[in-house]
Amino acid sequence: MDIYLTSADVDSLAGLLHLREFQPFKIFSMPAIRRILSEENAMFHVLGRATPPVQWFSLPFATQPNWEKEHDPSEVPKFVSHAISLGGEYPDYISRNLRASLPPTEAVIALAFEFAGKRIFIAPTLPGHNTHWKNWVESSDLVLIDGTFWSDDELIKTGRSKKTARQIGHLPISGPGGLLEQYPKSGKGRKVLLHINNTNPILDEDSAEHRAVLDAGFEIAYDGIEFPL
Repeated sequence: MDIYLTSADVDSLAGLLHLREFQPFKIFSMPAIRRILSEENAMFHVLGRATPPVQWFSLPFATQPNWEKEHDPSEVPKFVSHAISLGGEYPDYISRNLRASLPPTEAVIALAFEFAGKRIFIAPTLPGHNTHWKNWVESSDLVLIDGTFWSDDELIKTGRSKKTARQIGHLPISGPGGLLEQYPKSGKGRKVLLHINNTNPILDEDSAEHRAVLDAGFEIAYDGIEFPL
């Protein structure tokens, strides 16, 4: 089994500790994420003591869409993956010393996959610090993208935090410069919101926010959802 990590957020990493008990797997990530787990988080050393040990691989960066020009059905299809830097920051639990030595470009990434002529873009965390992601979205058949918060002040209004969505690394769906406004109109692929926080009103099927994302052509992910391509 192959696992791809897009950041060092706790909700991206915690499941690795359980998975090691059931089956062997490989982890694909940026080098910085492996350093975070190996240098400051002793608990994750158990990944190296699994049977067999977990294998780590570094992902290649890509700045512009670099898809295969044309899929030849007569050839064995290749599975191609790319990492796209999204900017953002490393989680607060990382020490100041280690944080200072980590490349900022590796803090948060998106993933682009291609197989048999089909293209998938995945960004469960979209800080909104750059626009590189838009080029990949435009040419993807399936886009799985950050739908964590509806509004920038959502956590403040609900009393969950004193920080805005953007301050903790998530571009909100609505508002000036939000996902609905920024998402490329030329993107023709299926687009699905995921990583949705329990404060997000789009989860209420009777809400105006839920209707707004559907009217904009987005789907809302749910447990067990499948994506035939």
